[in-house]
Amino acid sequence: MLNIGLLGCGRIGQVHAKSVAHIEGVRVSAVADAFAAPAEALAAQTGAQVLESMALIESADVDAVVIGTPTDTHYDLIHAAAENGKAIFCEKPVDMSADRIRECMTAVDKAGVPFLTAFNRRFDPNFANVQSRIANGEIGDVEIVTILSRDPSPPPVSYIKSSGGLFRDMMIHDLDMARFLLGEEPVSVYAVGASLVDPEIGKAGDVDTAAVTLTTASGKICQISNSRRASYGYDQRIEVHGSAGMLRAENMLENTVQVATSEGFRAAPAQHFFLERYAEAYRREMAHFINAVRDGTPISPTIEDGLRAQVLADAAAESLETKQPVSLS
Repeated sequence: MLNIGLLGCGRIGQVHAKSVAHIEGVRVSAVADAFAAPAEALAAQTGAQVLESMALIESADVDAVVIGTPTDTHYDLIHAAAENGKAIFCEKPVDMSADRIRECMTAVDKAGVPFLTAFNRRFDPNFANVQSRIANGEIGDVEIVTILSRDPSPPPVSYIKSSGGLFRDMMIHDLDMARFLLGEEPVSVYAVGASLVDPEIGKAGDVDTAAVTLTTASGKICQISNSRRASYGYDQRIEVHGSAGMLRAENMLENTVQVATSEGFRAAPAQHFFLERYAEAYRREMAHFINAVRDGTPISPTIEDGLRAQVLADAAAESLETKQPVSLS
């Protein structure tokens, strides 16, 4: 039996607990949270014991930890988990500071423990299928990647103020997806943005509508479009154009039924939010982590992938501020 310690019992912690429950021979053995109620509720669901964070990390009965706590806690938890020889599954972003992520990398490398940065969208069956077919050469050489990611509504302004901004909080998933699909590292980032959804977001120092263009050394281009508002549901699409064709992944709808009348064709709306849209991705992500811990197989995305996405997010924020492209060494 592989024992998982769950740090953070909020919404994402509950998602990961459900994913663990689908895997044979694995259990959530301990949970920890800054607040007693969610920890006790999740413990009741999973049969886990409730511990303080450090007691959980130091427990000999915990083989791996899942970090689903606020980002500003990740640094200390990663260092403690590495020092105690625990495999680490960490929610994105690893940290808001690229330099602090590098320090976490050093600790993880020194300890030699598996580390997965939880960019769950890589495990979405449709997106993974696109990447696999690119790798197999089905559309030739990649030329342009287009990523559209739009939330149904913005989070509270109180969240915006502590989130690190749209590029580090929301678009960081798309920046990782860009690297996943391009097959090359971007060397230039150019960003534009505005507050068109909620003026309070602008007053908080962030944008709610943004577009970023990434270019690679060979000239490949990625265009990313983000919005905190989509009246029609959770909008998650990608398109990859290559020298021999194009691959596209469309939105997941609430159902596949269409109705045709004299007014035309009508389909179901897009699934409402990430919990529904990426339910299978979360399960596959956790299964990948568990298999890597059990069998010693390569793990991906790594902590370095977390760093590279953060560097791109930082560059996008700098480009927005300076209104100039940012070159990456």
